[in-house]
Amino acid sequence: MKKFLYVCVIALTAVAATGCAKKATTRAGGDASTSASGTAGAGNGYGTQGAGAGSGFGAGSLDDPSSPLSQRKIYFGLDRYDVGDEYRSVAEAHAGYLRSNPSAAVTLEGHTDERGSREYNIALGERRSNAVRDLMVALGASASQITTVSYGEEKPAADCHDESCWSQNRRVEIVYTSR
Repeated sequence: MKKFLYVCVIALTAVAATGCAKKATTRAGGDASTSASGTAGAGNGYGTQGAGAGSGFGAGSLDDPSSPLSQRKIYFGLDRYDVGDEYRSVAEAHAGYLRSNPSAAVTLEGHTDERGSREYNIALGERRSNAVRDLMVALGASASQITTVSYGEEKPAADCHDESCWSQNRRVEIVYTSR
């Protein structure tokens, strides 16, 4: 019984300490790097900044090359599915657009490079699309506006067999759909 109480006290202390942890600040900007660092998910400092009400992003912004909404690919490191800080602004812009346009919807298409088994790549593509979905929902998009799919290695963006191609294939594409 003492061991049980001891474990409970330790567990409650850990939960309380985690709940009180200071969250990271939101970072704006981004680049087109192909590496990923950081983690996706609630509780990792993902705020609700980005393209939202009052941001000036309308339906025409989706096709405007100068709009952050025109960037629709998030790249990942080898065997990684955490959304890197350099792609945070992309997720923020799209989450804000979805928040401001409740009738809009997206499909997040997860992709991998050719290395690994078919089953592994399908699972990795799914983890990547789910990580982007979780981040967008944490940023205020409605989960009902977002669908995820994994293509694994089946739809490469580049069809060669070296790192320059593989880095282009490790991605999630944000595809707007009608509801």
